[in-house]
Amino acid sequence: MRVISDTNEQLGVLELQEALRQAQESGLDLVEVAPGADPPVCRIMDFGQYKYQQSKRLHDAKRNQKVVLLKEIKMRPKTEEHDFQFKLKHALEFIEEGHKVKVTVMFRGRELSHQDMGHKLLERFIAQAEPVSTVEATPRMEGRMLTAVLSPKKK
Repeated sequence: MRVISDTNEQLGVLELQEALRQAQESGLDLVEVAPGADPPVCRIMDFGQYKYQQSKRLHDAKRNQKVVLLKEIKMRPKTEEHDFQFKLKHALEFIEEGHKVKVTVMFRGRELSHQDMGHKLLERFIAQAEPVSTVEATPRMEGRMLTAVLSPKKK
């Protein structure tokens, strides 16, 4: 097997026993890093420290990432003005926090024959949310629901 020392220098192709002996002399571990290579590649390293550094890197990456949630606002075609404004206010708060908002207009029974009312309501919602959001998914019917997805504007 090809062996690489802890100082990243090639030690050449060695037998397993010789590689293990050199690792023990330096007080480190012999770790196989490329088992598919011909010959397999092993490295002399402190495996515990390597695992620790890997977990720290993963932790730092998690801390720097931003989680975007999808919040949902549900309305009916006959939603009154006050309720509409209340839902719009909450949607704008969600968008300003960096979340996406799925706006759904639900139709029940005979309301399905008046889809134009739902489209007007959703278009009005999108128009009023336009200063802080962009339309990610345009309004479309999914069964008895009319949905659109709004996301925060890029700064």
